Amino acid sequence: MGAPEAFTTTKSVDPQTPAAQSLPPKGVGQLGSGPSPADIGHFIGGEVYAGTSGRQQAIYNPATGAVARQVALANEAEVNAAVASAQAAFPAWAETPPLRRARILNNFLALLNQHKDTLAAMITAEHGKVFTDAQGEVTRGIEIVEFACGAPQLLKTDFTDQVGTGIDNWVLRQPLGVVAGITPFNFPCMVPMWMFPMALATGNTFILKPSERDPSPSLFMAELLRQAGLPNGVFNVVQGDKLAVDTLLAHPDVKAVSFVGSTPIAQHIYETGARHGKRVQALGGAKNHMVVMPDADVDQSVDALIGAAYGSAGERCMAISVAVLVGDVADTIVAKVAERAKALKIKNGMELDAEMGPIVTAQAKERIEGYIAQGVAEGAKLVVDGRGCQVPGHEGGFFTGGTLFDQVTPEMRIYKEEIFGPVLVCVRVPDFAAALKLVNEHEFGNGVACFTSDGNVAREFSRRVQVGMVGINVPIPVPMAWHGFGGWKRSLFGDMHAYGEEGVRFYTKQKSIMQRWPASIGKGAEFVMPTAK
Repeated sequence: MGAPEAFTTTKSVDPQTPAAQSLPPKGVGQLGSGPSPADIGHFIGGEVYAGTSGRQQAIYNPATGAVARQVALANEAEVNAAVASAQAAFPAWAETPPLRRARILNNFLALLNQHKDTLAAMITAEHGKVFTDAQGEVTRGIEIVEFACGAPQLLKTDFTDQVGTGIDNWVLRQPLGVVAGITPFNFPCMVPMWMFPMALATGNTFILKPSERDPSPSLFMAELLRQAGLPNGVFNVVQGDKLAVDTLLAHPDVKAVSFVGSTPIAQHIYETGARHGKRVQALGGAKNHMVVMPDADVDQSVDALIGAAYGSAGERCMAISVAVLVGDVADTIVAKVAERAKALKIKNGMELDAEMGPIVTAQAKERIEGYIAQGVAEGAKLVVDGRGCQVPGHEGGFFTGGTLFDQVTPEMRIYKEEIFGPVLVCVRVPDFAAALKLVNEHEFGNGVACFTSDGNVAREFSRRVQVGMVGINVPIPVPMAWHGFGGWKRSLFGDMHAYGEEGVRFYTKQKSIMQRWPASIGKGAEFVMPTAK
């Protein structure tokens, strides 16, 4: 099925419902509708605003290369209005019992399940990833909401009776206030849901600044939250660019910022937010390695490399972009991966047999193909060249094919830098020790995998590798909702990972309370610290 029919083949919002009426004509995510300028706006105080800044940006259909709609870009006043709305809503929301907050999130969960294919179609329409992958993205976001529905249990804390004579001590976890999320284009549904369900469950109010490349899911989720019963102002969406980000970072009423994106921007967000006294969680770039040991199952390893390197056109922070081939397994793996890479089904993502869709923008495609040229110039062996890919009927689309390099060395830019596209580089090493050293010396430490049938190798790799998320015979080790997501080294700026119990800690501040009553208090001044005596 093609993208123009996306909404006729999936569950859709009824055109008479408030959800449909609040979004662009003919449904967000439907292509070829010829929308009016700036038809994707902001969501502030429970209402959609078209935007008054006069600034806007084109949103493309990556499969055709055509402009699908325009998104408004906020000015400082619009960001401030969103913060003011969230600040006004905070006291009542913070005082709402966790169980009642959880019930609203449970309503939201039901609506997400009802409309998950609509969300997936929106993602494919503006990002380009294949529809089945978009469905998986929505499902992973839904799992975070399911976890957040346990807010009453998650917010339970510790109590010690008789910590001192007549004194009890306990801990509260209280919300921070207004918090913001700045999210990337590659997961316009899942990554925001790494953030706002946990923030809302713990009593904060939230401002989402999504990517301006694929902003439609943000408004749809905002409308579903409104339908779920979330009070006005508790969740807001500000569309925008660097101006919106800088305004959020400097605003005194924004108490915390969560970010996912490239390492240079993550470092800027972390440093700027900290300078303004904010709690910051900034997830940066990646260069994820997959080590293939000589005893690994070859076919399973090849399957893993194909899916993890070329799925979502490599536009994943957990994509495998380096195959570390140990010993004599290298020739076999390279040959088999090359055969499979050449046979990838590259199509419009709404065609259900598609294995890889387009790149998100023309600029991103140009950057990726520039790296391919750089690799050739540096002396790497180009085994499969994805440049010049043409998809019949979509000649204007932003397509590039799967690319495979061999004989890559650690000094090359295509090894050191994050390409964020369907480019897999192969590095050959003699043994396990060399493989581990290679991984540990890279500046990024987001995700890694090791394929082996040796339990001792698996154990040693897991314990000694300097990376935050590790897969053993699992190519993309994205933790489940209750475990939390985050890398090491220059892949994470801040102390806490995303979602799970780490999310509870990030979006709350701890308060310790010690209490005793007059009947247990002796007479006279006390000049020593309370003790257990």
